Amino acid sequence: MNRDLVKILGFGVDSFCFEDALNYICAHSGHVVTINPEMISNALKDENFASVINNAELVIPDGIGVELGLKILGHNVKRIAGVEFGKALIKCFYSEGKSVAFVGARPEVVNLAVEKLKQEFQGLNVVYSHDGYFDSEDLIIEELSKASPDLVLVALGSPKQEFFISKLKTELKSAVMIGLGGSFDVWAGVVRRAPVIYQKLGLEWLYRTVKDPKRFKRIFPTLPMFVLRVILERLNNANRK
Repeated sequence: MNRDLVKILGFGVDSFCFEDALNYICAHSGHVVTINPEMISNALKDENFASVINNAELVIPDGIGVELGLKILGHNVKRIAGVEFGKALIKCFYSEGKSVAFVGARPEVVNLAVEKLKQEFQGLNVVYSHDGYFDSEDLIIEELSKASPDLVLVALGSPKQEFFISKLKTELKSAVMIGLGGSFDVWAGVVRRAPVIYQKLGLEWLYRTVKDPKRFKRIFPTLPMFVLRVILERLNNANRK
């Protein structure tokens, strides 16, 4: 199975469905980016961040804004929620008896998340876990290198988690690594996901914003500006034909 990338604002996004994306990365290794409009907007202003995204081994459309943007450009690619994909990766590696590591979130959150996941997946081989509050990134990478996990789940927030993984993958060449933002909070039960109806309608972002109004500043004007850029890209593409 080969990657089939579609472009949005200059960035390649894998067009796999959920199952194909899971099967692909479970059979390979490297960095999985769960891309959203905010990340693309940041990458357009930061060449180093753009390079990290462009060099990832798998880029899945986590944000509904990316699905909408791709649709505007004529690509029917469905959103793959990072929190669900991360859990599916754990299940995949668990079923194969492979090891897992967790880095990120508050100490009590990562500990609770690991505890609950071990209850869900009896015998889950967690070889390393650490909260997201550390002074030496190099020390964490050194410890992870010694632990040699097959799967590393990182919840440091973007772009910190992507830069961290970019450094880590030079040490763990055969591991799968994914940045998952606030997923540990969900797995720990500290934060509840939006009701299923919101998820199906692609309005999980709205539910989370209502619950946490501070997110409003992150989404606006980023999301509407992102959609405007995509519309302009489509118009420019049409003019070239």
